[in-house]
Amino acid sequence: MARSSSSSNSGPQKHEVFISFRSEDTRKTFTSHLNAALERVDIRTYIDNNLERGDEIPTTLVRAIEEAKLSVIVFSKHYADSKWCLDELVKILESGRSKGQIIMPVFYDIDPSHVRNQRGTYAEAFAKHERFLEEKMKVQEWRNGLLEAANFSGWDCNVNRTESEIVEEIAKDVLEKLDRANVSDLDYQITKYEQLAQLQHQYFQRIPTLENVQNHRATVQRIIELQMERSVRLLRLTPDLLSHLPNSNANEYTSNIFSPF
Repeated sequence: MARSSSSSNSGPQKHEVFISFRSEDTRKTFTSHLNAALERVDIRTYIDNNLERGDEIPTTLVRAIEEAKLSVIVFSKHYADSKWCLDELVKILESGRSKGQIIMPVFYDIDPSHVRNQRGTYAEAFAKHERFLEEKMKVQEWRNGLLEAANFSGWDCNVNRTESEIVEEIAKDVLEKLDRANVSDLDYQITKYEQLAQLQHQYFQRIPTLENVQNHRATVQRIIELQMERSVRLLRLTPDLLSHLPNSNANEYTSNIFSPF
């Protein structure tokens, strides 16, 4: 179940991605790294901070699920232990069916077949649920939900890659699924060059030499180039659409500005 803090779920901007996970398993490890990777590419996430638990997930959380364009479900060893997580899962699947929300399962330290068929720790969790819950239909709904969610295209983290590589690849996948282009790197450069240009302007006003004027103009020119790169990336222009440019290699041009990273 999602619950670590995130500044991206506050303020006037709506979140784009809802993250569901079992806090005790991944809150301070994988999920926090994944959330940071998403934020680095300017994807606004929603992570529930509420530490109080009731029998049912609150309407605010249901609304957060419904408002998301994409939900990431981080399945871990003890995800199925939490009735709260399983209820989140059901709501996410409902939103996928009714609103076309994109659903992306991530299998962290768990075999996808254990989630799909409720084996291992998932079998143990459901044995407890069936023993103590009178609502047998709800338990079956959870089982069906795990089967359905595990069959979506997603990410298996039990591969020979570092966790940092995996979260970056997942962030890139989410970016593509949201049909978004990341320009945060260019925004950073533009801001730095604008600060430099302001300092250069102040400097040549005090010492108006030709060299100082030329340095300022070169910085302004670089800002214009970066702003153009930013616009091209947001338009997601491919090499064939830039083939009309004279005396330029469109493939080389777009390799620098079309890439989301």
